[in-house]
Amino acid sequence: MDVKNIMIVGVGGQGTLLTSRILGNLAIGAGFDVKLSEVHGMAQRGGSVVTFVRYGEKVAEPIVEEGCADVLIAFERLEALRYLHFLKEDGVVIVNDWRIDPITVVTGAAQYPENIVETLQTVRKTISVEAAKTAIDMGAPKAFNVVVLGAAARYMGFSKEDWLSVIEKTVPQKTVEVNRKAFEAGFCMEKG
Repeated sequence: MDVKNIMIVGVGGQGTLLTSRILGNLAIGAGFDVKLSEVHGMAQRGGSVVTFVRYGEKVAEPIVEEGCADVLIAFERLEALRYLHFLKEDGVVIVNDWRIDPITVVTGAAQYPENIVETLQTVRKTISVEAAKTAIDMGAPKAFNVVVLGAAARYMGFSKEDWLSVIEKTVPQKTVEVNRKAFEAGFCMEKG
């Protein structure tokens, strides 16, 4: 198997690191060589957080080069746009259609770009999911990251059952059931 390059982006507090651990544990369990790397901007809540997960028969380094990501998982629209240049031409963006204003927008130093999802769709295959709304409707707003992961899982070649098994082993025990439901909700969303 060629090396698969996954990039997970969001802001602090969105579960980016947990999501990368779930994917990393899944790939290790499948027998792949796995490398993970975390890049924190301002790692406090609201700052950009990026994780790279690379897996395959032999992975030399943990960093995904620009233009090499197979899948870009974004927990916020602007983060998807900010890191789009890492995606391959034939890669796919899975984006949570959610807006979180960065500090530059909050302070008035910049404006939040309009029509981000539409812009993404003009340049790459883009799957937009309303993960935050789905998680809120489920009564588990913090599980939106696992809804996004469920939607992205269909592009990574592992079975639904394997994903659910790893989620059960990775998330805190008291959150297993809600995370299973969140994953299934995302997995069942229409594949673009």
